[in-house]
Amino acid sequence: KCKSLRGLCMARCGDLKIILSMTQITLTPRQRHVCTLLFQPVDKVPFMPGHGRRSTRENWRRQGLPADEPDYLRYACRQLGIEDALPTHPPIGHEVVLTMRPEFEEKIIELRSDSHIVQDWKGNICEIGLEFSPGDLRGAPDFCTRNWLKCPVASRDDWRDMARRYDPDAPARFPANWTQRCEQLAQRDYASSISFPGPFWQLREWLGFEQTCMVMLDEPAWVEEMTEFWRRFIATMLERMFKKYIPDFVLVNEDMAYKEKPMIGPDMARRFCLPCWETWGKLCRDAGVAVYEVDSDGYVGELLPVWIEAGFVSNSPQEVAAGNDLPAYRRQYGQQMAYRGGVDKRAMAAGGDVLRREIDRLRPVIDSGGYIPSCDHGVPSDVSWPNFMLYCELLAKATGWL
Repeated sequence: KCKSLRGLCMARCGDLKIILSMTQITLTPRQRHVCTLLFQPVDKVPFMPGHGRRSTRENWRRQGLPADEPDYLRYACRQLGIEDALPTHPPIGHEVVLTMRPEFEEKIIELRSDSHIVQDWKGNICEIGLEFSPGDLRGAPDFCTRNWLKCPVASRDDWRDMARRYDPDAPARFPANWTQRCEQLAQRDYASSISFPGPFWQLREWLGFEQTCMVMLDEPAWVEEMTEFWRRFIATMLERMFKKYIPDFVLVNEDMAYKEKPMIGPDMARRFCLPCWETWGKLCRDAGVAVYEVDSDGYVGELLPVWIEAGFVSNSPQEVAAGNDLPAYRRQYGQQMAYRGGVDKRAMAAGGDVLRREIDRLRPVIDSGGYIPSCDHGVPSDVSWPNFMLYCELLAKATGWL
């Protein structure tokens, strides 16, 4: 019997089908996640409908989600009778700090009649609505529209100050209970991950989007200096983490595409980003990380070939409104790329037959493997609780839970 994660995911497909058939093995959420994204047979496809942001959850509590229910997804699963779809134990994070140390001070700079100017922890100066605070720009607890006024790196002097904040040996990068945490993570039944910004995302955080694109044209040597710095920093941190903890997947956040085109084309992506992507991918493969994934909003059709070349095996979130056509990508790239996301949030908000047609559209991709269907970004507040429950029911049926 092949019950280990490595055995289940590394066995040949034919052998694994026989194993599953003969022993009727029920996989853990961790095993389902990894095996699905590696195009291996599974008992059911992972049930991961998506994450409701703060404003969404507030609406849901007015629309039928019990006010005293702490976990909306676990409640939805109880209502559907599929509690086995979720991990037994609450997930824990690795708590290793991959962000800047020290951070910038979070503060309000100027109060206006209907907005305020703030500085966030990354050093950005931006304008946000009065309903938000500088802390709301940390971790995206909700959809917070902002007007960028100034980014922290505008010169090479600014860059030198920024680079010192990414010392791998800075105090407290690893939690005090790191060894104990790794021992707990080794017993997990859920898919655990390490995520961090890719080179384009990180330069955009430092310089801002427009300035990043301009220096790629005007000062490519400086761009290569910054991306090389970022390549080394992340590689060093991964090497140290992998000594005690091997995640199930590593997620590189890039967000490098708009609705119709990527923010930089494939040639620039290869020049400035590919060295980072390839280095980190090799580290992951050598350490035994099962899934190496890239995340980007927007239309990613022109970037998928570069990401496949870089060694990524999965992509998310596949925003439908941006023009991504997941069934077409599956026909074009086959098993070269797996996906997460891809369910049109607009269909979720519409509900009814519109939502049913959306799930039907994705059934061939679900059935062909290598795909965990989920909302194609954070679940917005125009998705009502009744429609979210209908979506969960349809998704549970499409993924084999009902």
